[in-house]
Amino acid sequence: MERKILDVSQVNEYAKTLLESDALLHNICVRGELSNYKIYSSGHHYFTLKDATGAMKGVMFKYAASTLRFRPEDGMKVLASGKITIYERDGSYQINCSEMIPEGVGDLHVAFEQLKQKLNQEGLFDAAHKKPMPQYPHCIAIITSGAGAALHDMLRILGKRYPLAKVIVLPVRVQGAEAPPEICGAIRYANRFRIADVIITGRGGGSIEDLWAFNDERVAREIYASEIPVISAVGHEPDVTISDYVADLRAATPSNAAELIAPDQTELRQKLHTFAGQMQSAVVQTLKTDRQKLDAIREKRVLQSPENYLADRRQYLDTLQKYLAAAGGSFVAEKRKEFVRLTAALDAMSPLKVLGRGYSVVKDTSGNVLRSVKTLSTGDMLHLEMSDGIAHTIVDHVEVKAHE
Repeated sequence: MERKILDVSQVNEYAKTLLESDALLHNICVRGELSNYKIYSSGHHYFTLKDATGAMKGVMFKYAASTLRFRPEDGMKVLASGKITIYERDGSYQINCSEMIPEGVGDLHVAFEQLKQKLNQEGLFDAAHKKPMPQYPHCIAIITSGAGAALHDMLRILGKRYPLAKVIVLPVRVQGAEAPPEICGAIRYANRFRIADVIITGRGGGSIEDLWAFNDERVAREIYASEIPVISAVGHEPDVTISDYVADLRAATPSNAAELIAPDQTELRQKLHTFAGQMQSAVVQTLKTDRQKLDAIREKRVLQSPENYLADRRQYLDTLQKYLAAAGGSFVAEKRKEFVRLTAALDAMSPLKVLGRGYSVVKDTSGNVLRSVKTLSTGDMLHLEMSDGIAHTIVDHVEVKAHE
């Protein structure tokens, strides 16, 4: 029997036809562990599925990959649904994956945990970034569904607790693919025009799919970037979303959000009543104290009898004058004694006193006092000043005293 000779591409094409005609392989679900998972710039995802003894290649083209609600990673066990095909160029078969979910848990749960970890590492959950809530907000913006029961509950509670606040409703869709962009746009609008002191965003309860708009990364980053404080009020108390972690304050329910941001007018009235009583008591006490001071001043002698007060002042001045005069006399006497003492000491040091004891002062013709014979020469004219007059003489001989 003569064998038919085929080209490689013909064999691959034939094998592809056989595989794609098999109903089981055309719609199959494969369990395996991901490895070598890569995402190319084209948007296509390539990976390997393996178990304990085998492996197979897989591809998930851009359109199918865009439906993923979690981020596939190496080592993750998944269920990959699709069809088995052959890549004719290499002759290798692969699974063309149209849907992929994590095994054991839902894909939304995995996506939630992955985004939570990512944003937490980036610091979007840090308490240091949380902005304080206004104590008495003038205007409150609510971003939620305009037809939902959550909105009506919040409006009812805000109107009852704090009717002074103005409430602005920015209606958006809170479920479906269009919800995240609308929520983000409303938050940006509120910040751009500064329409409120605080923002409440959220919705009533539901399944994880219903609440997924508030697990969207775009919404989380918009809440984080908001300059206006944001309260996240999504679902019931057990429900926790990414928005709850990023927001400045988390409310268990939309109704709880209204209670947290709106002070109770009954309590405010009680406080105002208490403050009014305290102010009244303070005024009464002040008036009482001032009246006592006034009575004390009124009883002073100066007001009862001004003439007696002036007489007392005159007597006080006389006493001061006497003290000053006595002090001045003592001061002058002391200074006079000191003057006499200093005069006596100065007189004792006077040159005239020295001359009176038999000494004389020798001066030259210019009146300079001579202190050494070395400055004299034979024939110099000298003046000898004594206590009772001056004698004029001429130097006849100069003799310098020898040093011992």
